[in-house]
Amino acid sequence: MVFPIRVAVVDDHPLFREGVIRSLSEIEGFEIVAEGSSKDDAAQIAENLRPDVMLMDISMPGGGLEAIPAVLHIVPSQKIIMLTVSEDGDDVTTALDRGATGYVLKGVGARALADVIRTVASGDRYVAPTLSAKLLSSRAPAAGSKSGLVANLTPREREVLELVAAGMSNKHVAIELDLQEKTVKHHMTQIMTKLGAANRTEAAMVLRDARDV
Repeated sequence: MVFPIRVAVVDDHPLFREGVIRSLSEIEGFEIVAEGSSKDDAAQIAENLRPDVMLMDISMPGGGLEAIPAVLHIVPSQKIIMLTVSEDGDDVTTALDRGATGYVLKGVGARALADVIRTVASGDRYVAPTLSAKLLSSRAPAAGSKSGLVANLTPREREVLELVAAGMSNKHVAIELDLQEKTVKHHMTQIMTKLGAANRTEAAMVLRDARDV
């Protein structure tokens, strides 16, 4: 039996929140377990219900970026997707650095959002492609000083990073290299530690910068 992905939606705009809930409810494989409108709501939902994935806005009472560490303090394994209008690179970086597992813009369609939720629920991170490109571009100078660290990667780690930088999820990297998905996750942890990268996007940025050098 395949259990539905349990989702909570935290956004202070009732009309938008209701639209997301309605859209996901109409797609097979999702169960909406809670809704809220503030940082305090997000923390309470995490503590009481522990959804598989929490969708959260940045602009809401208490602050969405501030809510990330508050939620993760209660449930360290909670998967959080920021669903927001903000395309600001600092917001993306802060969200990921604080522990968000996804960052999506509110213009996304229902089916695409469902795919993102599935991706994050399976253990991968997701950042909207347009934002990834901006982030790579804006943070390139900082990554330049780290580019030499790529040489410290093992051949297998370099292979994994190349595929991740090409946009593959852990699952697809595992299939491509005939590895277990948990092995790929372990490699990515080692890679990010060696590169001093906070997330997959930053690790890919360091690799691209090393290629340029």
